[in-house]
Amino acid sequence: MELNIDFFHIVNESVAEKGTVLISEPFLSDNYFRRSIVYLTEHNDDGSLGFVLNKPLEISINEIVEDFPQADFTISVGGPVSNNTVHYIHTLGEMIPDSVPVADGICWGGDFDVIRELIRKKEVRPHELRFFLGYAGWSAKQLERELEENAWLVGKISPRMVMQGVESESWSNILAEYNNKYRAWANFPEDPGLN
Repeated sequence: MELNIDFFHIVNESVAEKGTVLISEPFLSDNYFRRSIVYLTEHNDDGSLGFVLNKPLEISINEIVEDFPQADFTISVGGPVSNNTVHYIHTLGEMIPDSVPVADGICWGGDFDVIRELIRKKEVRPHELRFFLGYAGWSAKQLERELEENAWLVGKISPRMVMQGVESESWSNILAEYNNKYRAWANFPEDPGLN
């Protein structure tokens, strides 16, 4: 019996924009993006920028940033671009000067010295602030080409999930919530040759 389903042809019902996530197709081979969820903080005619949400590191921010207060803020791999730089998203809004609103109360960047001082005074909690090493970036029209090549499913996740940290297995968990062929992706083995 032949099925009338193309499991790897993505029909995006959502449009890539600030505040959406990119969910990688099951066999994307890139080390940074394999089974990843990328939160877009910028998407316009000049290009796109975001952070991989589900690649946590086993270190805290104060272990890699000099003179940073001791705190329970973890850091994740944000992407392959400038991975020697620290970036952050937060829900602190106007408390952080120069931060850029993204969506759903989430902001990106802002004055790092204010962030450091708020943490030192214990006035910010871990679910209000996430740190990343590097970022994911696309030049003008590059992301659109990747979407046409079926590399990404565009979706939405809750602000709580964005901010409270997404674990490595979240890629499968998010896909399992879909009511269509993408749900099947969640169970595909990483290496189909080993099946």
